[in-house]
Amino acid sequence: MMIRVMTIDDYDEVYALWKKIKGFGIRSIDDSREGVERFLRRNPTTSVVAVKDGKIVGSILCGHDGRRGCLYHVCVDEAYRRHGIGKEMVVHAMRALKEEKINKVSLIAFTKNDIGNAFWNTIGWTERLDLNYYDFTLNEENITAFNEQ
Repeated sequence: MMIRVMTIDDYDEVYALWKKIKGFGIRSIDDSREGVERFLRRNPTTSVVAVKDGKIVGSILCGHDGRRGCLYHVCVDEAYRRHGIGKEMVVHAMRALKEEKINKVSLIAFTKNDIGNAFWNTIGWTERLDLNYYDFTLNEENITAFNEQ
């Protein structure tokens, strides 16, 4: 298994992986090829994919604003889970952030995502209970669709 930096050439395979993950939320604009390409241009070294048996089995969109890093769309193909792939991808992305002088990393996990929340707790992340998370939608056309599979 190999962890490497994600490029836009990986988009079709990564998008197909996202579509396979039950409960995964995909935004119509942000997660389009153009949206992901914009994200990767801004953050060229921090997003990763896991490749095994010649195919992408995991991915993380990871970026920063110069102060704080953030992990998005962390996923591993169900058939490849519980083999350390997710943790290895997180470590790789966090090393890339550290090389860019980023000292703190955050992520958002849906409360209904039991598998994801268990994963983050298991690998040492701390759930913040001392703050509220707020959103403001600038573009109503950026709809989130959740995979029902």
